[in-house]
Amino acid sequence: MVTSLETALTPWVAQLKNRANLPVLLQWGEHPSPESGLRLGDFEQPRVVIRVSKTAAVPKLLSPSLDSLGEAYVEGLIDVEGSVEDILEMAHRLAEAGSGTESRLTRIVRHLQHSKKSDEEAVQYHYDVSNDFYQAWLDPRMVYSCAYFENGDETLEEAQLKKIDHILTKVQLRPDQRLLDIGCGWGALVIRAAQKFGARCVGITLSQRQFELASERVRAAGLQDRVEIRLQDYRDVQGPFDRITSVGMFEHVGLDYLQGYFARIRELLADEGWVLNHGITSTDANDGETSHGGGRFIDRYVFPQGELPHISTVLKNLQAGGLEALDVESLRRHYARTTALWSQAFEAAGEKLRALVDERRWRIWRVYLAGCQWAFEHDEISLYQVLCRKAGLQARDLPWSRRWMYPR
Repeated sequence: MVTSLETALTPWVAQLKNRANLPVLLQWGEHPSPESGLRLGDFEQPRVVIRVSKTAAVPKLLSPSLDSLGEAYVEGLIDVEGSVEDILEMAHRLAEAGSGTESRLTRIVRHLQHSKKSDEEAVQYHYDVSNDFYQAWLDPRMVYSCAYFENGDETLEEAQLKKIDHILTKVQLRPDQRLLDIGCGWGALVIRAAQKFGARCVGITLSQRQFELASERVRAAGLQDRVEIRLQDYRDVQGPFDRITSVGMFEHVGLDYLQGYFARIRELLADEGWVLNHGITSTDANDGETSHGGGRFIDRYVFPQGELPHISTVLKNLQAGGLEALDVESLRRHYARTTALWSQAFEAAGEKLRALVDERRWRIWRVYLAGCQWAFEHDEISLYQVLCRKAGLQARDLPWSRRWMYPR
């Protein structure tokens, strides 16, 4: 039976078929008959089925963006059937077909206001969901940043440990040196730095739950004499430190605050010290967010106050903040693989996760992880490690090659 709503949408469907020809079936209600619905393309079997449960979803479908489609799913206006990979591909194609003037060449740039209070609230919103929630789909060390796949066949656990060792080897960490880890998460890097490299470490976080579990893990490892976990803003830390690492944290700093961030790191660094900044970047030369409304969805639902600079912006502000970049390494392929494994683990743990958080939160993270995989794979966002030291020092102290980074 054809509904009046389907009749009204027929011209839109015809236009969409002409633009995109999507293997998507659009249906109404919770239990539609298999034969019902509107076909958004020519196909035998749909790869994705969108079931509209509330009419409030219709305007979002008629003017689709990744933000509006994501909102419709998160708020329960629609349900979606299909593999998460197919769902993301169809969402991008639908958003592109309905984007009008917005394209990958017109990526929105936003400059947000930040304060210690707003940064703390944003971090706690994302990271204080629950430790059990993150444990269900991260590796056993709970490393929530890009892994390092040296050969490409590593497990996630192996690749995360290699990432930590890659970072600590890059900064040439030595026994008894003081290491500051800005945004220490659940403590994996500082624990490894103390155990394998013999360093004395301070890890800081703004997340109460990360602080509690990281402190517990330090005690369980018997490292209280070498590792201190603090619930502290990096702007309130007192130095100096021989080595500083910042892994997956500077995305929260803000475009207009990057120079101050790097300047503060310089103040905390010993004169002969080394720093490694590991963070997600925009692939838009003007610091634009991801296309077709993806950035708006992330800001609303996932990372409030998050801003991604282009790598050129990172290097400019790093130099203006008094640091010299010594080495820059792209790990975009590695983060595409990392987020793919996270998304797979998240899907596999679906029942457990839905018992830990409400349906809305589960839907947010499901879209977010799959969307990140797509964005890294398709050059919407990237990941760089930048090794640096204080600017203005003599060249004679620099290594001749990068060989030390890849010990055999």
